[in-house]
Amino acid sequence: MMCPKCGLPKELCVCETIAKEAQKIKIFLVQKRYKKNVTIIKGIDTSKIDVKHIIKVLKSGLACGGTYKNNEIELQGDHRSRVKQILIKEGFPADIIEIV
Repeated sequence: MMCPKCGLPKELCVCETIAKEAQKIKIFLVQKRYKKNVTIIKGIDTSKIDVKHIIKVLKSGLACGGTYKNNEIELQGDHRSRVKQILIKEGFPADIIEIV
C-alpha cells in the first residue's frame, strides 16, 4: 500500500513522524464537577495523527477512562507527568510537550 501524501510504501512513510514533530502539545489539569480531576491534552493535529490510537494507548497505559471532544483528549484523573512519558514513547519529541 502506498501513502497518498508522500507516495512511499506505508512501511517507509514518514508523514506521521514529521507531523508529530510539528505539534505543540499542552497538558493541564481541570477540576470538573464533584471535584473530579480531568487531565486535558490539547494541540494534537487530528488531520495528520491517528488520535484514536493515541487515546487507546493512553487509556490502557494509565488504566483510566477518557474521551476526545472539542479537539482535546480528556482523561479521568491527574496523569500529567505520565501522559508526557507515554507520548514520548509514541514518538512525540519531549521538547514540544508542555505541562502547564
